[in-house]
Amino acid sequence: MGAVSRLGDEVLRPAGRWTPQVHRLLDLYAEAGIPETPRRLGLTADGRERLSFLPGTVPAYPMPEWVWAESVLGAAAVLLRRLHDASVPLAVVASGWRSPVREPAEVVCHNDFAPYNLVFTAGRLTGVIDFDHSSPGPRAWDLAYLAYRLVPLTGALESGPFTAAERAGRLGRLLAAYRSAATPAALVSTAVLRLQALADFSEAAAAELGNPELARHAAGYRVDADRLARGRLR
Repeated sequence: MGAVSRLGDEVLRPAGRWTPQVHRLLDLYAEAGIPETPRRLGLTADGRERLSFLPGTVPAYPMPEWVWAESVLGAAAVLLRRLHDASVPLAVVASGWRSPVREPAEVVCHNDFAPYNLVFTAGRLTGVIDFDHSSPGPRAWDLAYLAYRLVPLTGALESGPFTAAERAGRLGRLLAAYRSAATPAALVSTAVLRLQALADFSEAAAAELGNPELARHAAGYRVDADRLARGRLR
């Protein structure tokens, strides 16, 4: 949602009031020995954020077939769990974030942990980017959105592969890989709330930016939220 550029091994991004908290978060990941996240390199003379560049492929819709591999499903859940566990010390900080804090604030959520923010090398998950909208919240808030995008539970915008039964199986395996105690039904209920919040955000952004594509996305999220609320995974 802002101009991003690359200069050699660095990525330059617009900084904001949220940047100090994001940098504290990235420092926690570095201290935990998580190589899949960018490292903060400071600010440019004109105030832009400097981050290390993560080489690889970031997929976009329509997703390539290899995104749906079982290995990717498990690796994404495991990486999200590692990020969440490392972020716990910062979850008690309620101010300075770009996105709202949601209770219970168990961890710092990425808030957009999805294939289009994941980096792959030869089909293997090697990184995650775009932490600007991170904020404290429940573990399930992030996990539900990952399920929506990677099981997937999508429909209106990108239906994705797999039957309803196959999606149910993948949802269970995602929860197991994350080591979550949540039931599939509970995670789907959280996904409904997540999509409703995302629709609200997208509608506001569409009005502010005059972007009809964001309005279309918001409508799709509401259709998907309604379908999931009725117990239909596809």
